[in-house]
Order: sequence, then C-alpha cells, then structure tokens
Amino acid sequence: MRILVAPDSFKGTATANEAAAAIALGARRALNSAGLSATSTVTTLPMADGGEGTAEVLASAAVARTGSTGQTITLPTTDAVGRLTEASYYLVGEEAFIDVAAATGLPAVSDALDPLHADSYGTGVLIADAEARGAKHIVLGLGGSVSIDGGLGILTALGAAAHDARGYALPKGGAPLVTLNTIDTAQLNMKAALLDYTLVTDTRAVPIQAATMYGPQKGAEGEQVALLAGAMLQLCAVTDTNPQAEFMGAAGGIPIALSWLSRTLWGTDEHCRIVPGGRYVAEALNLPTLAAEADLLITGEGRFDEQSLTGKVVGTLAELTEEAAGSPTLGIVAGSATAPAPAGALLQELESDGSNATSSEVAAAISSAAERLVTEFIEASVPDARG
Repeated sequence: MRILVAPDSFKGTATANEAAAAIALGARRALNSAGLSATSTVTTLPMADGGEGTAEVLASAAVARTGSTGQTITLPTTDAVGRLTEASYYLVGEEAFIDVAAATGLPAVSDALDPLHADSYGTGVLIADAEARGAKHIVLGLGGSVSIDGGLGILTALGAAAHDARGYALPKGGAPLVTLNTIDTAQLNMKAALLDYTLVTDTRAVPIQAATMYGPQKGAEGEQVALLAGAMLQLCAVTDTNPQAEFMGAAGGIPIALSWLSRTLWGTDEHCRIVPGGRYVAEALNLPTLAAEADLLITGEGRFDEQSLTGKVVGTLAELTEEAAGSPTLGIVAGSATAPAPAGALLQELESDGSNATSSEVAAAISSAAERLVTEFIEASVPDARG
C-alpha cells in the first residue's frame, strides 16, 4: 500500500511540515495494527497554496530539483504598521522565495490593527534585499497579509512614490489611495523593479474584494470597508487595471501595483505572472505524478469548509485524485469541518479544536485522526482487514 501525505498547515497550531509528520505517524500506526507495515510506504510532501509557509515549501522543492544549497535570509524590516521587526525569506540560486506574511502578516499586528494605513513596505524591503544578493526571480506567496494598500508599500520600498493631483506625496496605507493621481518612478530601484515575478495566490478575488471580502478580517468595518473599496477602484483607474480581473484582489491588492510596475517597465505582462497557488505548488513538488502512483492521498488543514475546494490545498488534491489514472482515494484530516467531503473521500476531524493546546497535543490529535482515517481505508479496501 502506498500512502502519500500532503497537508497544508493547520493555521496557528501546526506547520505543514509538522502536520505531515503527525499524519505519517498515525498512518504508520494504522498500517502496523493491520499487519501491513512491511508491504507499505508512507511518503510525506508538505503542501501550501500561496498562504503562509509557501516560500519554505517551494524553496525546499527548488533545492531538491536543482541540487543547490538554499539559504535562509533574515533581516530587519518593518511590519504592516511600521514597527521594526525581523523577517526571513529563502534564496536558492537566483530565485528568492518570499511570503508576504513574513513581514506583512496579520499575527504580528493583531494587537494594533490599522486597516486604513497598514502597508506592505516591509515586504518590499525583502524583495530589494533579495535582488542585492543576486536574485533574478521573485516567487511571492500572497496569503496571510494584513494590508490593503494595493501593493503601494512594496513600490515605495523600491523607490516609487504615490502622489495626489496636487503633487503631494500620499501617506502610507490603503485609505489615502482614494486621492491617488500618479505614481512617480523617477527614483525607482530599477534592478529590483525589473526582476521576474511569480505571484502565488490562494484566492481569485477581484480588486474590490480586497476590501469587501477580506477587509473585515483585517480590522476594517463599516465605512472603512467602503473607503478601502473606493481606494482599490481608484488604484485600478490610475494603473489601467481591469477592476473585474480575478486574482488582483489577493493580499490586499498587491498584484495590482506589481503587475502595473512590471508592465510599465517591460511593456508586457510576461515578467509578472499571477498563478493559482495550490496547482503551482503541486506541480513544483511533482504531485500529479506522485498522486497517480498512490493508493491513498492524505491532505489536511485546520478548517475544512466550503472554500476548501476552491483552489486551496484540499481542493487541489481533490482535483489531482480525479485526474490520476489510478484514481487514489482522497483522505482529509481537519481540525474542524463545516462542509461535506467530496464524493468518495474520507474525512476525519480532530477530537479537539486545538484551542490552548500545546504543539505536542496538537500533533497527537492529528496523528490520532490520521490513524482513524487510514484504519477506515484499510477496512474498506483490504480483504479480510477486519479479521
């Protein structure tokens, strides 16, 4: 029996690596109990979909693919509300893998949410540093951001400046963009701006949804949501971005500014790609091929709901099981589930939601759920397994 374990992180409780190790442990316990250990393999392949942890997963895949020695770079930068912090990214050859969440993430500023003025400047600092260290391609994981500034913070870190109709520089953040008139690139860090960019997104949101869909979870409410929605529309007007373009609303609209900058400098969209995260990461890990060779493909996440099957890790794995010639069974381990599993899939929830649990307790709960899931699979697919 061949089991492939490819979970997302369980947000706030276990990284993808930790979840994969815990699921694999539970799977091996079930195989051992059924007397199948000697004839079975369990392979772990932590996944991501553009959210937090994507950079690490893709960097590890790049190291395996190229044989290069990867580096973890940590440097001072600012968080989304301008406080000094440290953030890390990964450098493999001439590719830099950066999570927006590393410097511009929600958890770091949960005590000081400022949806109108939070910005992505700290992520721009990481990009500029990567270029200085020899990077020619930036792979940017867009999930987990707390800013709704359309990516103007990144452009500011690269030397651009946003001005209103009177020529005055705009304050930082998304709200001031309602008066945006021009973006001055005279002092631009051209080397960083002319890099190739791949923007890895976990949502298909259009620009206005950066505010209306994701604004509330970043602290925006009432008139603030409306103001930020208007700011995204004004940014689209200034940058000649289609306000109905999917993916452009990811990470508070970061693709709007980066796509405009790349298109302005290169005269083409070819140097700034926006890709669905789940599929992009899966292909980087060679998951389509590996899934076709598996009998059971186990994934997982903290909360399985109606959004889980729309481009996120679980949805991507569900698509891969349908596409695989051998039609492996899909197994889902979830902290909680509020939606039914896809037809033919197995679903196991953790016995506790992980609230106030230690990391070892969370790992144990994930392992137990995985053991129950694999036992269920064995009993359904292996003759005489019950005996």
